[in-house]
Amino acid sequence: MNVPQIRLESNFIKMGLNIEKPVQKIEQPPAIQSIQQPKAILEIETIPGKLTIDQTKAREDVDLKSVGRRIEEFAQNGYQDWLKGMERRAAQGTELMKIENGGTPIAYQAKENSEGSPKQFNIGWVPSLNSVKIQYEPAKVNIEAQPQKPKIEVEVRKPVHTYTPGKVSTEILEKNSLNIDFINLTI
Repeated sequence: MNVPQIRLESNFIKMGLNIEKPVQKIEQPPAIQSIQQPKAILEIETIPGKLTIDQTKAREDVDLKSVGRRIEEFAQNGYQDWLKGMERRAAQGTELMKIENGGTPIAYQAKENSEGSPKQFNIGWVPSLNSVKIQYEPAKVNIEAQPQKPKIEVEVRKPVHTYTPGKVSTEILEKNSLNIDFINLTI
């Protein structure tokens, strides 16, 4: 049997999307920086050491005396010898004045005047112990340092930001449709 029919055929709409992606750029320029470190203020004061060596006594012990010292000794020895000579002559004159008391003062005085004093000899150190005098004053160093603070200057730079927004557009790829068919229809 032929039954009348209505046939419906439908197609949905087909849509397409065109997408342009957004573009974002961010750049951070480096900061402008200036750092200076001034030198420290440094003051150094040095008082030099002082070494004093007195070898006068050691030089005298080995008979290396200065001219002034020799003249002084000769003058002193001459004066002492002059005093001893005066004393001896006075004593011998007194003995000769009393020649009548007996004895042989002339022979005794001749022997005494012709012979010198007996020589003495002893073992000793040349130069004598501790004859060189040494004195030392150490050097002094005064140091003063004043540190200086660093000078830091910074200029911060803003970031460079560019942004292009994205776009979305639609298009119809296929339209929707509806087809209607009638089958086995009799009028």
